Amino acid sequence: MIAMLTDPVAIGVLVFTLVLLLMLAGLPVAFAFLGANLVGAVVVMGAKGNMLDGLMQLVDNSTNLITSFILVAIPMFILMGALLFHTGLANRVFDALDLLFGRIPGRLSYLTLAGGTAFAALSGSSVANAAMLGSILAPEMQRRGYAQRLILGPIMGVGGLAIIIPPSALAVLLGSLAKVDIGALLIAGIGPGIALAALYTFTVWLQIKRDPSAAPIYDIVLPPWPTRLKALVINVLPMGLVVFCVVGLIILGLATPSESAALGAASVVLLAALFRCLTWAALIKALNSAIAVTGMLFVIIFASAAFSQLLAFSGASSVVVQAAVGWQASALMKFAVVVALLIGLGMFLDQISILLITVPFIFPVMKALGFDAVWFGVVTMITMELSLITPPFGLLLFLMLGVAQASPSTAGTTMTDVVKAAVPYIWCNVIVIGLLVLWPGLATGLTKLIQ
Repeated sequence: MIAMLTDPVAIGVLVFTLVLLLMLAGLPVAFAFLGANLVGAVVVMGAKGNMLDGLMQLVDNSTNLITSFILVAIPMFILMGALLFHTGLANRVFDALDLLFGRIPGRLSYLTLAGGTAFAALSGSSVANAAMLGSILAPEMQRRGYAQRLILGPIMGVGGLAIIIPPSALAVLLGSLAKVDIGALLIAGIGPGIALAALYTFTVWLQIKRDPSAAPIYDIVLPPWPTRLKALVINVLPMGLVVFCVVGLIILGLATPSESAALGAASVVLLAALFRCLTWAALIKALNSAIAVTGMLFVIIFASAAFSQLLAFSGASSVVVQAAVGWQASALMKFAVVVALLIGLGMFLDQISILLITVPFIFPVMKALGFDAVWFGVVTMITMELSLITPPFGLLLFLMLGVAQASPSTAGTTMTDVVKAAVPYIWCNVIVIGLLVLWPGLATGLTKLIQ
């Protein structure tokens, strides 16, 4: 029995089993990990004769992580998205972009992609991005007789871009868990994010080309071009200030990710004030939303830090790394297996749960195999985006099913319909992962500017 308590493999199996059982019992992710950590710490440190001192060290180290200055970026990114939504600045961007597409076939689907990409560059939340697109554009596309695949697919695809394109709260969380340069990780997401947006646009074009009736053309009254360009200059170009604060200052080396995130949030407040849409009600709603989400994430980070330390202290992490490195297969094959594992987990778990479970193992393995940590971090974020739209439990699948069934004209939409709409966008993500393997500079090229 004592031998089992000191065996790294047995300890790893024990902790993972406890996590899964607690999650299946309906316990929130953070508390499932905290409960498993407590039991694991008692078993491991009690067996080694220093349980009390070990538990205190575990708490001290985890507390040091969540009080790190770098994590200031998480609440700031979340606050940025909440302010854009509640003040109405996001709606102004969509309205201005809408005027640019004129009468081209599928204009609302293209507007979804353009507006969703713009909002992804202004907000750190994929769910908020998709929810906003669903509430603003889905009803209009349904009213105009668009096919479901051209309504649901683009929203699900572009909704996930907020995970990859900075500002990304998940990138900050991943960087803190994996001990990867967060500034580099944020910048590295720009190239793959743009590539995904381009592939999504091509997907919509191809679907309309094959079936023009899927996006009926309808007559609209458009103002003259000077008026349309004026709307663009007034409502869209000022948002470049937010992008500059979040991305530009990091690239120029003038601010850390935390400082740029704070300046980004301040720039949104400034723009909302200039547009005279900054009200006390909007501010309070945005702050309440940001506080609730940030509190949840910080409890999760605390639990994850303790989880990683426990695995390292028991020796389970080193056993996995040694086994992976010693496996007689090419580094590329091992990489493919890890990516397949992440995608497989994404079919059943949410992104944060996946990161908590896998990061303590897969990043040391990838580093030992010689893969760049920032590059692999971007690959991980793409697989996290995939987890939002992969059946059977992708979060955006259920979100879009609810959006479709809320409309009388599409009340008969089934989960099968939603999954079919998501399939082309799943393949787009797989293609970009392949591009990253063939051309790592797609992710790492821009990061050289901040080194």
